[in-house]
Amino acid sequence: MKTFIYPEMMIHVPMCTHKNPLSVLVAGQKSDLLQKELGRYRDVTVAAAHDQDLLESLRASGDKSADVAVIDMLAADSAVIAHLNRILKDDGLAVMNHPNLDDVQSNTVLMQVLGNYFKIIMPYHLEDGSTLLLCSKEYHPTADIILQRSDLLEGHQYYNCDVHIAAFAMPQYVRKNYLGIIRN
Repeated sequence: MKTFIYPEMMIHVPMCTHKNPLSVLVAGQKSDLLQKELGRYRDVTVAAAHDQDLLESLRASGDKSADVAVIDMLAADSAVIAHLNRILKDDGLAVMNHPNLDDVQSNTVLMQVLGNYFKIIMPYHLEDGSTLLLCSKEYHPTADIILQRSDLLEGHQYYNCDVHIAAFAMPQYVRKNYLGIIRN
């Protein structure tokens, strides 16, 4: 897989979905690539959480201190998700890694825990067949895309507004497996 696809999709999907993202929390092993992509946005404050102990980093973060959280790791622990909810603002959203969609049981448990805090929980595709999980308290990733922002950003090699919307299309077997679990 081309190395630019993952960071572009991890950053620009939530940044072009949230109405006015000013504060972003980034956690994970590829945080340098993610922060580089975030550099395309003016007036955005980026805080980095330590990936060695995500729970402790989230505990140390202030209440309602982030508009967007980008978690470049599996964050399936219910305590991690509760703290993630605490640090996100009322209209905040998060993007995270999750188990492969073929692992319906693990994803069901994760999405049920996320469902306690987020109105919208939707996986989206990357070019290599893997998916990321977008969790939003307010904004829908295809209905609320900020087209002007997504079209005016320069320097992308992969991301654009059409790819953004298309990434959320799921095959029928995924829809059937996750009926009532994915919230869109």
